Amino acid sequence: MTDAQVLPLDEAVYLPLVRRALDEDIGSGDVTSLAVVPEALRGDAVLVAKSRLVVAGLPVAIAAFRMLDRTVDVTDARPEGSLCEPGQVIARLEGPARALLSGERVALNFLQRLSGIATLTRRFVEAAGGLITVLDTRKTTPTLRALEKYAVRVGGATNHRAGLFDAFLIKDNHIRLAGGVAEAVTRARKTRPDLVVEIEAQSLAQVDEALAAGADVVLVDNLGLDEVREAARRCRGRTRVEISGGVTLDRMDALAATGADFVSVGALTHSAPAADISFEIEIGGGEGMRPRSQS
Repeated sequence: MTDAQVLPLDEAVYLPLVRRALDEDIGSGDVTSLAVVPEALRGDAVLVAKSRLVVAGLPVAIAAFRMLDRTVDVTDARPEGSLCEPGQVIARLEGPARALLSGERVALNFLQRLSGIATLTRRFVEAAGGLITVLDTRKTTPTLRALEKYAVRVGGATNHRAGLFDAFLIKDNHIRLAGGVAEAVTRARKTRPDLVVEIEAQSLAQVDEALAAGADVVLVDNLGLDEVREAARRCRGRTRVEISGGVTLDRMDALAATGADFVSVGALTHSAPAADISFEIEIGGGEGMRPRSQS
């Protein structure tokens, strides 16, 4: 698990993704904008929150516009992690109207997706009340994991492992194939003694096995509240406990009160609804506001 401190996104992570998204969307050319909008026309545009949301991914959205034209200017940009109420401006843009129109959908796709994750994450963190650390999982959109885990951090939660390479998570299938918990842990420690070893337990008996094997973290999977409390009691002072499975917002206070250290929530990334954000543009200088559709 990494610290929840939010560091700026590395451009090297997201610029190739933005480039591929623009190529996918524009292809051989934005025929509508090329035919309808004069080449020299400049536009003033705004990104507006249509629902209560936590802003995440604005640098990625801005990159979509600037990749099409480097002269696009951005003002009044809201900081990452800031809370926006409906009707509030997230950012203002000025530049060639064709570039603004052609970049709109890609910019919104990234901004709505990442802000949606950050918004849902903030709700889980607030529901935890500081009693338990909220973690994400590897249930992310293929190729977008770095961005989605960034949005989780913006929302105030903490990242679990980034992938299969940076921590051991020994599950029931691993245990079965290794010939037991102790053997699996022995092999893990021998191979990479520098990495955290976490063991999944689906019963209190397996919690005891994980403790005996010297696990750094015990993952209690789909256990009832009484069992989770007992697991936390047995592990206290010996190792840390992570709750997984069936985690919903309405269960967070009860889960947070069990004494466990972590709760992992796949829904942060696999089920977060996109934030409702609109893009509106007018001719540069403020003439003729033209609301834009979201199709």
